[in-house]
Amino acid sequence: MKAVITVIGKDTVGIIANISSLLYKHNINILDISQTIMQDLFTMIMLVDMQNSSVGDISDGIKQIEKDMNLSIHIQNQDIFQSMHRI
Repeated sequence: MKAVITVIGKDTVGIIANISSLLYKHNINILDISQTIMQDLFTMIMLVDMQNSSVGDISDGIKQIEKDMNLSIHIQNQDIFQSMHRI
């Protein structure tokens, strides 16, 4: 399964490092990544291959990163994401 991960929060050192480290630990490959900073707001969208893992496997780690870094992180199946954003 491919999934879309979105991250929004105040820009700070280590956001990409923390998230990519978690994905690495669970053998989740990053297929595409886009990130930007608007004033002090960090936004990132990642397309990941979750063939070797599941959302349940990383949910505790995601929640911990959200808490530690004061971020909003969401994971969605790519098909659902595309359906929701299709005109």
